[in-house]
Amino acid sequence: MQVNAMTIFGDLVSDLTTIFKKMKVNNLKRNFRAYIGMLLALLVLFSSCNEDKINAVETGDIIGTVVRKGTNEPIENVKISTSPVSGTAFTNVDGNFRINDVTVGDYSVEASKEGLLTSFESAKVLADGEVNVVFELDISESANSAPSTPVLTSPADGAVDVPMNQEFIWTAEDVDTDDELKYLFELKNENDNEVIMSDSISETAFSVNNLKFGTKYFWQVQVTDGINDPVFSTVSTFTTSENPNNRFHFVREDNGTSRIISSNQDGSIAFNLTEAGQNSFAPKKNNAAGQIAFLRTVGTQTHIFTSDLDGDNVQQVTNTVPVAAFNLGEVDFDWSTNGSQIIYPNFDKLYVINKDGSGLRQLYQTSDGSLISRCAWSFDGQFIALQTNDINGYNASVFTIDTGGTVLETILTGVTGAAGGIDISVDGTTVLYTYDVSGFESPSFRRLDSKIFSYNLNSDVATDLSTGKAAGTNDFDAEFSPNGANIIFVNTSNDGISIKGIYTQPIAGDGERTLIFNNASAPNWE
Repeated sequence: MQVNAMTIFGDLVSDLTTIFKKMKVNNLKRNFRAYIGMLLALLVLFSSCNEDKINAVETGDIIGTVVRKGTNEPIENVKISTSPVSGTAFTNVDGNFRINDVTVGDYSVEASKEGLLTSFESAKVLADGEVNVVFELDISESANSAPSTPVLTSPADGAVDVPMNQEFIWTAEDVDTDDELKYLFELKNENDNEVIMSDSISETAFSVNNLKFGTKYFWQVQVTDGINDPVFSTVSTFTTSENPNNRFHFVREDNGTSRIISSNQDGSIAFNLTEAGQNSFAPKKNNAAGQIAFLRTVGTQTHIFTSDLDGDNVQQVTNTVPVAAFNLGEVDFDWSTNGSQIIYPNFDKLYVINKDGSGLRQLYQTSDGSLISRCAWSFDGQFIALQTNDINGYNASVFTIDTGGTVLETILTGVTGAAGGIDISVDGTTVLYTYDVSGFESPSFRRLDSKIFSYNLNSDVATDLSTGKAAGTNDFDAEFSPNGANIIFVNTSNDGISIKGIYTQPIAGDGERTLIFNNASAPNWE
């Protein structure tokens, strides 16, 4: 409380004035000094009556949050302390803390927890205020162990005859179980500068398809926990199988395009002969040439290409005159036996071309304007079997011509329904073809009961080979086996959308068939 000195002083002066009026002059003179001393004492007393205010301690609060650096995840149980010392707190599950009633002033605030790097932030505390401090704590490398060296388990170091399609497998460990391990796979070969490398992956396996035949490879894996430096495995080596000279080739759909597969009969050695994203189909192997011929879409046209048996050395054969027919899904071509030439259709004409693309010439043209879809060249090179049809795929005929273009024998003509699948037996006595015996015709070229027939050129007798076919299915794309004792073909539901399968069956017998490749079409067995 503050005393109002001026008020009291005024009251005293008033009282003294009254006293002076009552006193005689001589008494005033005699006691003047005493009066003056009294007055001065009162002034000192009054001036000291202005009491000092009590000095109370002023405070504020320190609040804040602690998160993990890089992820902003809240961190619990982080110790928060200040210098000068004013109090201690620990963060809650949300990473938040509060220290109340901190004396105003400047502080250094410390956040610490085992396994994390200690962090400091400055804070200025104001009276009755809150100062907010945010910490981003990083993991302490000294408190975190690096992952173990990856161990490469498959293929084993020094392995040989490794398949073309290989899954690489490894293991790695980390004592810090909270760490997320990431791997980088790298593969090189001894023949060129090609490097196959994965993205950062969390799996301990990585698959690579279409390795090169007879090639030595080197592979390595590195692992990182995102904290310590990457740890590298040793380098492991393996060698792939020599070219297996697969006898089976077929087509499989891959993301909307056709891709050619090379395989042995049980599928244990199989690889993609052609690249993904390129529409390649109708494979034909020729053992004499040591090559595979196939069709590939080039812009708006379809051309014949060849490659080595492992898919390397791809060459385009046709150029000025493409392969063309009413339906490219129903078109075919064939090698000469010695592998030097290829015959193919272009609408109503049949052409022959050397395998290097030279020597293009026309062999035959239909007399009625019908379109050639299928062709097959006899083993001795003396005659060719053709299958023709109209623009809709119907009004089909199957017949043979000599290499001069003269028609030799008519096998099928004047029928309704679709035909296809031309091949000639190695002895030249039998022509294989397919025909929809239902006689059904539709704008969508749907077939209801397509069967395989063998036609004996000596007896002019056609034999039904589809006695084992299930009702409601079609047999397509039939060819003889290399020894002529079996046939290979496609069977699928006549709904036009079901998965196709490749089957084999003996020429003689009860027509029992064996599925050898599922989800596959356009078989070739050489």
